[in-house]
Amino acid sequence: MNFNFTKLAQIGGVAALGLGLALSSAAAQTIRFAHVDGADWQTSKKGSAAIIFKNIVEGETDLKVELFPAGALGNENEIIQQARDGLVQVAMVSGAMSTVCKAAQVLDIPYTFPSATVAWDVLDGPFGKELAAHCLSETGLRTLGYGETGFRNFTNSKRAIKTPADMAGLKFRVQPIPLYVEMVKGLGAEPTPIAWSELPNALSTNVVDGQENPVGVIYNNNLHKLQKYMTLDGHVYAADYLLINDEFFQSLTASQKEVVARAGKIAGVMGRSIQQFNTAEGVTKVTAEGMEVYSPTADELAMFREKAQPAVKTWLAGELGDDAVWIDKLDQAVANAEEN
Repeated sequence: MNFNFTKLAQIGGVAALGLGLALSSAAAQTIRFAHVDGADWQTSKKGSAAIIFKNIVEGETDLKVELFPAGALGNENEIIQQARDGLVQVAMVSGAMSTVCKAAQVLDIPYTFPSATVAWDVLDGPFGKELAAHCLSETGLRTLGYGETGFRNFTNSKRAIKTPADMAGLKFRVQPIPLYVEMVKGLGAEPTPIAWSELPNALSTNVVDGQENPVGVIYNNNLHKLQKYMTLDGHVYAADYLLINDEFFQSLTASQKEVVARAGKIAGVMGRSIQQFNTAEGVTKVTAEGMEVYSPTADELAMFREKAQPAVKTWLAGELGDDAVWIDKLDQAVANAEEN
C-alpha cells in the first residue's frame, strides 16, 4: 500500500505524523547487508559471513537481516557509499575501504604478513582496534569484524618464478591501484593496469603474461586454465571489513548492540575459515589440473620483500601524509605478533 502523507496531513496532521513515525520505526528494525561475493556459504567468504551474521542477529534479537549478495546493490565503492549514506546498514568490503579511509592502505604493503595467523593477531589486537577507531572517525562506519580475502599470488604463462630475477621482462596485470603498480615495478616486472572484467581476454591474447590474485579467485574464475605457473609468494594479505553505519548502530538498544557486535566478530572469523578452506582446496585442484605451483623458501621471500617494500612504502608515505605514521605502527604490530 502506498500512503500519500501530504493528503493525510491535510486530513489530520497528528495522525499522519504518527503513521510516518511508525513506518520509520519498522524500517529501522531491518538491517540491509550488502556485499559483492556469491551467496553460497561453502564457497563464498563474504557469503558465509553474511549468513552467520543474519542467523545470530535474528536468532537473538527482534531485528531482521536482509541480505544482498553478488553485487545486487552495486560494486564495492557503491556499497560502501550506500552504507555511509544509511541506504544499507551493513556492508562487507575489501579494497574499497582504502578509498574512504586512506590509512587502511597500509595493510596492502607487500610481504608484511608472514602468515594468516600473524595477520589475525594484528587485526584482532590493539592495531586493528586502533585502525577501526580511526576509520570510524573518517567515515562514520564502525568495523564490527575483520574477514579475509586471502593472500595474493603471482601466476604467469612463461616460466616458474622463484626469485624476483625471474620476473624480469614479464608483463603482469594489476588492479588499477598505484600501490600495486609500484609493487610490480619494484620487483622488476612490467605492471599493466587492467579492469577485472577484461583480464581473461588479456591473458588469452597475451596482452599480459601473468596476473596476481588469491588462489580461490584464480581457481573459481578458471584463470589457472590460462596460466601455467603459480608462485605462492603471498605478497599481499587482503582483509575484508564488516562495517555498520554507526548512526544506525547507536540507535540500537544495549542488548541489540551486544548481539550485533558479537555477530560481526564471529562473521569475520567465519569468512576467514571459508577462505582458508578455499585456498587449501584450490592449490590441490590447480595442481591436479596441470598447473605448476612453487612455494618460495624463507630466503627467497626475503628477496621479494627487499625489492618490493621500499618503493611501495615511499609512495605510500607520500600518499598518506600525516597518516604515514600507520606504516610504522603496522610494522611494530607485526613484529609483536611474531614474537608472541
